[in-house]
Amino acid sequence: MVSVMVVDDHPMWRDAVERDLQAAGHEVVAVASNGREAMARFPAAAPQVVVLDLQLPDSSGVQVTSMMLEHDPTARVLILSASGEQADVLEAIKAGATGYLVKSASSAELIDAVVRTADGEAVFTPGLAGLVLGEFRRIADGPADDPRDQLTERETEILKMVATGMSYKQIAARLVLSHRTVQNHVQNTLRKLQMNNRVQLTRWAIEHGLDEA
Repeated sequence: MVSVMVVDDHPMWRDAVERDLQAAGHEVVAVASNGREAMARFPAAAPQVVVLDLQLPDSSGVQVTSMMLEHDPTARVLILSASGEQADVLEAIKAGATGYLVKSASSAELIDAVVRTADGEAVFTPGLAGLVLGEFRRIADGPADDPRDQLTERETEILKMVATGMSYKQIAARLVLSHRTVQNHVQNTLRKLQMNNRVQLTRWAIEHGLDEA
């Protein structure tokens, strides 16, 4: 069960998302219709995942994402927006959103994305992942000091797979390891690189060209 906060200014859409999540066995710990309500309820609700609309009446989802991460750097925000425009996607991810789905996604796709986001995965509507990866490659400044020397051969191998967008389950199957073993390797890598979550790790890996390795 994942605890979720739903932020959307359209009552019918917000209610539908809440119903779908609850029907799938997850707990909706808070809802909000605008950025002000979202920030007022977020600290006490402490959701594992925030499902956040990009267009809100009093502020943008990008602004809300930034504020949530300022309050809690480990927060996981899944943008659910009607827009699939490149600029909107990149702004949201640069603000710290963990993933991005367009509202044409099915209920099953949303539920799957919420679970994977809670697990620390970067989740995107098909077609958007390549856009994000390409942009981070473009803006990368190039490696400075290389902390990869701290990593074991197995950790580096898994990190390369993370950078290409593979899920823990896919990595485990490819390497014939348990899901838990893969998670442990990723957690060790996060600790060594002094990062908080898989999104930061993926960005770092992309900036260092590991998705092309």
